[in-house]
Amino acid sequence: MAKAKYTRGADGYFKTNVWDGTYKPDGRKHYIPLRSKKSSGDLEKKKRDYEEAIKNRTQIRKNDISFLDYAREWKRVYKDNKEHNTREMYDNVIEKHLSFLGTVKLHDVDRIHLQMVLNRAKGKDRTQKLIQLVFFQVLRSAVADRLFSADVYETIKANTPTVDYKAPEKRPLTAAEKDAVFKAKYRYDSDQVFVYLLYGCGLRREECIALTVFDFNLAERTVSVSRAHEFVHGRPRQKDPKTWNGFRTLPIPSKIYSTIKTYVEELKASGKTYLFTTQRGDPASLSCYRRMWERIIDAMQSVSKDPITGLTAHIFRHNYCTMLCYQIPKISIKRIAQLLGDKERMVLDVYNHVITEKEDAAGAVNDAINF
Repeated sequence: MAKAKYTRGADGYFKTNVWDGTYKPDGRKHYIPLRSKKSSGDLEKKKRDYEEAIKNRTQIRKNDISFLDYAREWKRVYKDNKEHNTREMYDNVIEKHLSFLGTVKLHDVDRIHLQMVLNRAKGKDRTQKLIQLVFFQVLRSAVADRLFSADVYETIKANTPTVDYKAPEKRPLTAAEKDAVFKAKYRYDSDQVFVYLLYGCGLRREECIALTVFDFNLAERTVSVSRAHEFVHGRPRQKDPKTWNGFRTLPIPSKIYSTIKTYVEELKASGKTYLFTTQRGDPASLSCYRRMWERIIDAMQSVSKDPITGLTAHIFRHNYCTMLCYQIPKISIKRIAQLLGDKERMVLDVYNHVITEKEDAAGAVNDAINF
């Protein structure tokens, strides 16, 4: 006699869990309990019947909405509260790429539809990666709303090769760029202060742009980050730092302190608030920032024998973290993450090669054992 698959519990019921065809917010499958007081075989039949219903879409609510309309509504409900750049990414993918599906009904979507959209972006690996990301996010939401078959979703995902895209490797400043930062003759004091703060404090561009004279404690030689400016239609809009960890206070290195101190004191004396402004004194706009960055690059290039190409504000931030990682164990990974306004996991994931490079495993083992 075959052994029963399920055993009766103390309450007299046979129990199991079955996937209900939906997903949790973190992407994991959501399960519901099933039970039978009759027998293990009866519970197994209930489980098979439920799984078959999921597979055959009988658990799906009837709907006549198109995939595109659902994607737009999904974006409005779940993504319109994100940062401006994130919202623009979703808008771009949905309106420029997924809109190709036109009036295709949500319940009719299959892997051929995704492949057609991907084919239109042939040769653009990053774009294809984003298309896949958004497409599956939309379908997963539709499954959770019981508007799309979980079985079909799983089949599409399992039979669609993941786009092989790897973001360009981040780089620190070159030796020539580091040298040029401090040798350059900048047209305006604000240009010099901006690049010095990027170099010496590892600020994000939007954090640096938003700084005011009140963010500096010159006696303590620190600068505090409590806001950022994102550019919306070219104009600055205040927001919180990128993450909760972004609220932080940073030491100002002695190498740049006197320059920062002089500039901040001059602004205070003249009654000004923001460090970086338009000619009218308003917080810097996108066009204002771009002109400043062009002047900074030109000033650095004028004193550098090597060409300075592809230099961005984020490269300064990457350089800041890289140089701090070389100071381990004088500084901990936790403290580096705090200074960056990010998580320890990010430091470990992105800069592990630097940390590993500093390691002396054989020496550490030798010292540990032969104490």
